[in-house]
Amino acid sequence: MLTFLALASVVLLGIVPEQSQAIVIYTGWERHALVGSDIRLSCSFFSWRWTSEDVTFSWTYRPDGSRDSISIFHYTGGVAYVDNKGPFRDRLEFVGNPSRRDGSILLKNLDFSDNGTFTCDAKNPPDIVGRPSSVRLLVFEKVPIQAGVITGAIIGVVLGLLVLIVVIYYLMRFLVARRVFSLSVSKHGKKKKEGSQQRQGPAPPAADPSKVKAATSEKKKQESRKEKK
Repeated sequence: MLTFLALASVVLLGIVPEQSQAIVIYTGWERHALVGSDIRLSCSFFSWRWTSEDVTFSWTYRPDGSRDSISIFHYTGGVAYVDNKGPFRDRLEFVGNPSRRDGSILLKNLDFSDNGTFTCDAKNPPDIVGRPSSVRLLVFEKVPIQAGVITGAIIGVVLGLLVLIVVIYYLMRFLVARRVFSLSVSKHGKKKKEGSQQRQGPAPPAADPSKVKAATSEKKKQESRKEKK
């Protein structure tokens, strides 16, 4: 019981030393840029702790075709240190905000020789255990069309064709329904007309002209006989 109370008091009084936790670092995957242009390489991190005053950022650079990396930037104690002898001397600027966990740098006046892999490492004491994150820089005379753009264009064309097919399908259905409705109305009107004629009965036959003439002559003869009497 006494042991339990002792441990509880230690925890409450904060005598147990803080343990470090993992820190997760984020950069881009691949960046493209033109010769002579500037580019921002972003670096940020996630930590369960509040941002420490002792937060640090470090950038290293490994040129394409090389196995060795060189340090080009380091931030610690609120001061930024830029390598003044390496390939990015006078061409690297710190544009991050450590209080917001941002350790981004800006590379200026890019050249083909700047192609390579840039790695960012960050520490937020006591969280110092984490895997550095890397971004690859490719410098071109003209920025190539990325595969994602081509894929997006293909998907857009396919979706456009599908929409067009659906529109044509419903338009044809509308035209067919309209035609069927017109035929139905016409047939119904014809049947209605035939029914009215049947209710009125057949038309009387036309009189024979010779019989009409004979009857008229016979009537005149009878009238003349009466006058003689």
